[in-house]
This record gives sequence, structure tokens and C-alpha cells, in this order.
Amino acid sequence: MAEAKYNTIGNNYNITRRADPYLTKTLYQLLNPKPKKLYLDIGCGTGNYTNALYTKGVSFIGVDPSSKMLNEAKIKHPNIYFRIGTSEVIPLDSNSIDGCIATLTLHHWNSLKLGFSELFRVLKPNSNLVVFTSTPQQMEGYWLNHYFPKMLKDSMKQMPTFEIVREALIDSGLTNIEIKDYSIKPDLQDLFLYSGKHNPELYFNESVRQGISSFSSLANKKEVEDGLLTLRRDIDSGKIGRIINHYKNDNGDYLFIKAKK
Repeated sequence: MAEAKYNTIGNNYNITRRADPYLTKTLYQLLNPKPKKLYLDIGCGTGNYTNALYTKGVSFIGVDPSSKMLNEAKIKHPNIYFRIGTSEVIPLDSNSIDGCIATLTLHHWNSLKLGFSELFRVLKPNSNLVVFTSTPQQMEGYWLNHYFPKMLKDSMKQMPTFEIVREALIDSGLTNIEIKDYSIKPDLQDLFLYSGKHNPELYFNESVRQGISSFSSLANKKEVEDGLLTLRRDIDSGKIGRIINHYKNDNGDYLFIKAKK
């Protein structure tokens, strides 16, 4: 399922999905990598964050179910080792990895429990796992709900709550769970779902929408067309400001989750 989805949204993915400097910095700080150690990027896609951390001196292996995404990753980042695999079946030896990142991938896993159990298997003792995701509660605060209600509802259905993630982590043996909220910054360079929080014009760019799984694989074409028409009118009239203010909240837009084996 994930492979088919990302073989579809892989079109033009690298045009709009770049490693964001702030997110890269936060991933690095939470992962706390050590010299001459080996780390895993599970669900690495085209390797944007894999490479961003590699350029900071961190040795990485990238694993993803999509052959299309990995082919692009290998061309762009020939010095990094990429392999086909899923979170539930990771093609690595037990106790072979010194830490792991998982960015915006949990909602594509078939089983959080199996995925985290596999990560527990391949991770060495005292290794850090850093997850970047969003929760349904956070997504309820996206002003996108006003324009694309069904798409957001379907997106929230596939997004695990923090409580579910926490339970799956604990069941797999991962402990010392910490969280850090993240709110979209105006200069965000990785154009994922809520990247247009401060710049609604982004959503009129078809390439941006193609790089977002909610738009490219969940959305109803008519709802997107109608939503964009309404959004256009609201931007031109200034009404968009009131809509955005209505959705302001203190929950953060995304979430970093750190756990330890």
C-alpha cells in the first residue's frame, strides 16, 4: 500500500519536499548521534533528511518501501546506502543500529506495534528513536479543515493519536518517552500538509499538492477544486485572516517524539 502510494506521489516530490534546516537541526539534537556510529532513517523517501544529517557527519542507512522513491534517493545521494523495506520488516541485523529517525511516516505503517518492535530489534541498547509526526488533535486545529473537510477527516483517520503511539512504543520495549511540539514557521522549506499555514497561496501550486499524500492519494478531486475556489475568494476578500484566526490554538502543528531502547 505504502509503495503504491509513494510511487504515485513520488512525481515531482523533490521539487517541493526538501529537508528543512530547523527540522534537521532538531532531529540532530534529539538523535544526539555519536562519531563512527551507524543510524537508520526508516521511511526515508527520497532521502532528504537522511542526506541532511549525513552532511552533518552522521552515517546513515535509509529504508523505504517505494522503489521509485529509493531510485531517486540513490541518484541524489550515491554515498548513502538505501534499501527496500518496511517498518515491519527491516532488512537489517539485530542490534546493528545506533539510533533511528522516522519523519512523517507513522501514518503509512501497517502496524505501529510491529514497526516499533522491529526497530527495537535492530537498535542497540541505549539508542535513541526520534519520530516526527502529527496527531489528530493537532490536525483538528488546521485551518485547512474549513476548505477540505473530508480530506482532513480522512487524513486524521489514518494518523495515530499520541496515546496510541505511546502505547505501541511501550509495548515494544522502548522507554524514556519525551515529546516536543512544533509549530509551522513561515520559512519552512519542506512543503508537507500544513506548510501553507502562513502562506495559503502554496496550495494553488499543483506540484506542492502532488508532494502531499493527503492531496495526492486521499482527496476527492471535486472537493479540492471547490475548496481552492473558496480559498481564492477568501484570500482576495481578506476573509482568510478571520478563518486562520478562528483555528488558532496552543496544541502545536506537529510533534517530535523521542524514545530510547
